[in-house]
Amino acid sequence: MNSSRRGALKAGLLGVAACSVPHAFASPATARQDTTASPSGTTPQPWGKGIEGQRKGDLGNGYFLNPIMAGDYPDPTILKDGPDYYMTFSAFENYPALIIWHSQDLVNWTPLGPALEKPIGSVFAVDLVKHGNRYYIYIPILPTATGPDADHRPKIYVVHADTITGPWSDPIDLQIPGLIDPGHIVGEDGKRYLFLSGVSRVRLSDDGLSTDGPVSLAYEGWQYPDEWITEAFSLESPKLLRRGEYFYLITAEGGTSGPATGHMVNAARSRSVLGPWENCPHNPIVRTQSDSERWWSRGHASLVEGPAKDWWMVYHGYENGFRGLGRQTLLDPIEWTTDGWFRAKGGDLSKPIAKPAKGKSNAHGIAKSDNFAMAAFGTRWNFYNPGHGEQARARFENNALLLQGKGLTPTDASPLAVLTGDHHYEVTVQMELIGEAIGGLLLFFNKQLYLGMGHDGSRMTTYRSGRPSYWPEPAPAGRIWHLRIVNDRHIVTFFYSLDGVKWTRHALRSEVSGYNVNVADDLASLRPALFATGAGSVRFSNFQYRALA
Repeated sequence: MNSSRRGALKAGLLGVAACSVPHAFASPATARQDTTASPSGTTPQPWGKGIEGQRKGDLGNGYFLNPIMAGDYPDPTILKDGPDYYMTFSAFENYPALIIWHSQDLVNWTPLGPALEKPIGSVFAVDLVKHGNRYYIYIPILPTATGPDADHRPKIYVVHADTITGPWSDPIDLQIPGLIDPGHIVGEDGKRYLFLSGVSRVRLSDDGLSTDGPVSLAYEGWQYPDEWITEAFSLESPKLLRRGEYFYLITAEGGTSGPATGHMVNAARSRSVLGPWENCPHNPIVRTQSDSERWWSRGHASLVEGPAKDWWMVYHGYENGFRGLGRQTLLDPIEWTTDGWFRAKGGDLSKPIAKPAKGKSNAHGIAKSDNFAMAAFGTRWNFYNPGHGEQARARFENNALLLQGKGLTPTDASPLAVLTGDHHYEVTVQMELIGEAIGGLLLFFNKQLYLGMGHDGSRMTTYRSGRPSYWPEPAPAGRIWHLRIVNDRHIVTFFYSLDGVKWTRHALRSEVSGYNVNVADDLASLRPALFATGAGSVRFSNFQYRALA
């Protein structure tokens, strides 16, 4: 859902490129190292490096450096289940959706698989909970249907499973139109409730699969000073927990994109889930104070108890200078104060923080390279805005992905994309054109904004700003192509080769820092993607991802 529509919805619920001559290319040059202060403040400390050199938070010395999930992992919802932690994120138009991630130390996360396979609309700001012995995900869905009679109001669905790895049920419509951002809580009366944008509240049935009463206004928010620079009021993302004699309600205000200083984390409490709610005298708990900080638009928080019974806050933020990576997941230590409130201890999150004590580290992330020996939908690859049965377009045979063409341009091709959280990386793939197909490699933000290369066997098409460019790249004819894209901190260079040995640099370079939410008005990220259009198919093989220094 685009940011202005999302903000307006919530408010409404509350009453040149440099040209050069092509040349042969052997290997990309090395570049700068991302660094920050070490725990001692004396020597530079890089981010940790994981699979394929991917950026990760764990520094390997007892400290971590945010983000804990690098890349487009917005609206985190976290569940503690004994020694295990599970987390999932907004998926929007990317399916399979709602990948469940697992950790035992809050820093290193391993994907388990998706909870939502079949596309039903744009998925955002969910709540993952466990009640009794069953797992639930409460899911706001914005319909993507078009036409004069289409209902564009969001709806709340729920899926459930007996184990965290599923199988998950089909989505159940809770018949709550026009509201988003669910937060589940069990009240002092033993009844289950959903809090929603606004902030509204509705009681649930005991099985959590239907409502049991009307939707009513629950809380009107904390009013920040009018002179603060924010996107919009946007009272959203109610997350709740019960601790001691109080229920705590954590909300976001200020809008999730727009100015860097907009988004914030606020708190309120009550002795009853029905209120009245007392605003924290220390609000906002978290807010970006200046656009000179590393993390912008910090908000949408949940509290979670750590392995050593200490407490942490998980939320998202945009990285200064890298909004195109989307909203990344941040981990902030908190402490409970003598007056029964809590405060954040991580400051602006620009420096390493001691890892949660007593946690057990597991492998972090997943390889993005793929030899296509088997399907990896929902963990590595996601279709953008797919139709029903979209996965049937893809067949895996002889270590290759055979992708059937769809549409005429990448705009309507439902590209197959992989997330990235790195500042500097390269992706390479081999493709073979079959029949009357056009295939290619992109950096894809959404159907209006992308760039890359495509080839139909006779000529190459260059894409920029979401449409074919006038640039007539003199690539030869050919049915088998090797394509490479290098993104070096927003400077994007294309390369192509007929044999995978001698590479030609595309004569056009692009600067892509503008491929972000405040330009595209969409809560998305720029990610590598494969596409196939036309009447034929494209056989992709040997997709390689490499994070560079």
